[in-house]
Amino acid sequence: MAVNLKDQFFLDPDITFLNHGSFGACAKPVYEDLLNWQMQMEREPVKFFEDTIFDALKKSRQVLGNYINCPADDLVYFPNPTTAINAAARSLKLEPGDEVLSTNHIYGALDRTWKYICNKNEAEFVKADIPFPIQSKDEFLNCFFKAVTSKTRVIFLSHITSMTAMIFPVEEVVEFSRDNNILSIIDGAHVPGHIPLDILTLSPDIYTGACHKWMCTPKGTSFLYVKKELQENIHPLVVSWGWESENPGVSKFLDWHEWQGTRDMSAFLTIPAAVKFMDDNDWLNVGGKCSEMVIHTRNKLLNYLNISHPCPDDWLGQMASIPLPHNDAVEIKNLLLNKYHIQVPVFTWKGKVYLRYSIQAYNSESDLEKLFSAVKELLG
Repeated sequence: MAVNLKDQFFLDPDITFLNHGSFGACAKPVYEDLLNWQMQMEREPVKFFEDTIFDALKKSRQVLGNYINCPADDLVYFPNPTTAINAAARSLKLEPGDEVLSTNHIYGALDRTWKYICNKNEAEFVKADIPFPIQSKDEFLNCFFKAVTSKTRVIFLSHITSMTAMIFPVEEVVEFSRDNNILSIIDGAHVPGHIPLDILTLSPDIYTGACHKWMCTPKGTSFLYVKKELQENIHPLVVSWGWESENPGVSKFLDWHEWQGTRDMSAFLTIPAAVKFMDDNDWLNVGGKCSEMVIHTRNKLLNYLNISHPCPDDWLGQMASIPLPHNDAVEIKNLLLNKYHIQVPVFTWKGKVYLRYSIQAYNSESDLEKLFSAVKELLG
């Protein structure tokens, strides 16, 4: 990578950090902005919560709306996508026998969310079996659409999968949902700041994304987008002053979800600083360079392990999952951390051990070479 931004992050220099995808890492200028907001809050709490916060949230949503191309008032902040999806899922009016369709690549927390919601409503949670390895978009769409029935009421799809790190063809799925009067809910936890996102062009019914991952904001910064005509169907997880508000804002959607009692919302206010940081550092170019390194390392590992490609190169962004010929994920993960000082997730998925590495602007080719050498040494 032409420019390494390692000095713009707080990461431990003694650790090779190859796990940006799990929790992200906050950029120093963005963290400084967080501290400034928190200082304002603590110096004059009453003014902050009765006046400052609402204008600041509006400005933040406007910047985020411009960044992902959607109206600011169609966005509301949540601490994470899991909470945002819970707000949407718990609001659905599912009938006994209705089906919610996802895939076997769903993120574990949301797998549990949908099982809970469907069990509570006597609905069925269906997971299309998407193979891994997979060779093409057509293969995905054929497998996915085979699972659609006359009872499918909701399609819930990961834009980028967590375990297998693949970019799914959400455009075709959302279009199909729209044409067939099926509610589309997209989990874009790994998307903002990672790959381009244009909400109005994609036109999902509901979309959530994390900003604390690839946009490098403080932890606990995510958003929920809901189409305007559906917003009053999404009930608040916490009923507070915004419900039947004495001072209504521009919409019930914002009134209901934005104010959930006294809490520190400073992280939400750092979005303008995060977007500036990305703009100042040519983020599209940074991401492109990271993706090139990810794919180069993946292909080296696959060739060394004599394993076929799990998915096409253009299904990957800044992370990739590699199957390992080993039966103890915990042992490999601990050895990589304790012996080689590499922080990278190793886990079991569908009976196989996988290593998923994810990189950001602070990583270099030498970091990935260190991973490759360690895997070679461990696996012999």
